[in-house]
Amino acid sequence: MAARGFRTLDDFAVSGKRVLVRSDLNVPLKDGMVADTLRIERQAPTLRELAQKGARVIVLSHFGRPEGKRVTAMSLKSVVPALSAAIGRPVAFDDDCIGENAKTAVGRMQDGEILLLENTRFHEGEEANDPGFARAVALHGDIFVNDAFSAAHRAHATTEALARLLPAAAGRALEAELGHLHRAFQGAERPLMAVIGGAKISTKIGLLANLLTRVDVLVIGGGMANTFLAAQGLEVGKSLCEPDHVETARGILDTANAHGAAVILPVDVVVAKECKANAQCRVVEANGVLADEMILDVGPQTLDAFSARLEHVRTLVWNGPLGAFETPPFDRGTTEAAKLAAARTRAGKLLAVAGGGDTVAALTLAGVTEQLSYVSAAGGAFLEWLEGRDLPGIAALMQSRGE
Repeated sequence: MAARGFRTLDDFAVSGKRVLVRSDLNVPLKDGMVADTLRIERQAPTLRELAQKGARVIVLSHFGRPEGKRVTAMSLKSVVPALSAAIGRPVAFDDDCIGENAKTAVGRMQDGEILLLENTRFHEGEEANDPGFARAVALHGDIFVNDAFSAAHRAHATTEALARLLPAAAGRALEAELGHLHRAFQGAERPLMAVIGGAKISTKIGLLANLLTRVDVLVIGGGMANTFLAAQGLEVGKSLCEPDHVETARGILDTANAHGAAVILPVDVVVAKECKANAQCRVVEANGVLADEMILDVGPQTLDAFSARLEHVRTLVWNGPLGAFETPPFDRGTTEAAKLAAARTRAGKLLAVAGGGDTVAALTLAGVTEQLSYVSAAGGAFLEWLEGRDLPGIAALMQSRGE
């Protein structure tokens, strides 16, 4: 077994073998077509490599939340053209992932062919991590490869149980993801900065608690920063704020101080009376928000403070936007901060890893997704990993049988 604790594709001879690959093809559709191919493109290298090595590649994935029922609109058949284009090879499809039809489809495969099976969540046994369902899926394969980091935080049949039933390995995307996350956190070159934004502190208490003892600089932005400002006795007007978590915010600031971690909060903010595109707005000191105004972005002084700190850090972990980035002009803070991080990364002075759904969208809007060291397409799994939780899909890989 590799020193990292799990096997990879390098540890198996796959020619002529039936390889079950758990991918994440849960992508957005528009008018029946894939609207964002990022996740598919991340999964393609593993599937292409296995096919080139002569494996019979059987692809598994969930799609949407059909709750154990067959829902036509959530069929993976819609993903086949985009998947085939990304891999550069034909992809066959079968309308179930267990049963005689799927068994027949797998049995007809030749070496180097790729078959996508239907949405695993059409069966209740998937999310229930039912052993019987897992065994039925396992009958299709000789080897299991998990390449879906974004689903690794779920103990489902095709993310966790399969790794205990078959010799298992991490796919290239999952291997790369874990490698980058390790470099950015456990193996981080110091100083280490974390940028944590988003709407509510209540959704990121575990994350903040884990980061406080690990980072040198913690930047807090987005709606959650308003609760920290309120904790310092500042007026936040009509801004998104969680009064019930003001004491939590004070406790986080005290803990950061005790561990010697510098906390950067907004010193100036962009405010408006409504959050709508091109709304009339103004920049004020953080203590200058009026009762009928809401904080929607960080101001230029805050960006200057961020830039000054960024000049001295070697590693950056980013989760969450600094403002209401979906609504211009309140995207400026996040965009400018992202461009600063991208510039230092390009200069070889910073290892920058980012992730989370809103984060990816914001970085895409800023045009820097390809300029950072790594941008994770995972949402919940990335957040839970940053919180220090064990991910069932990864734990199962590390405990997999190896014959």
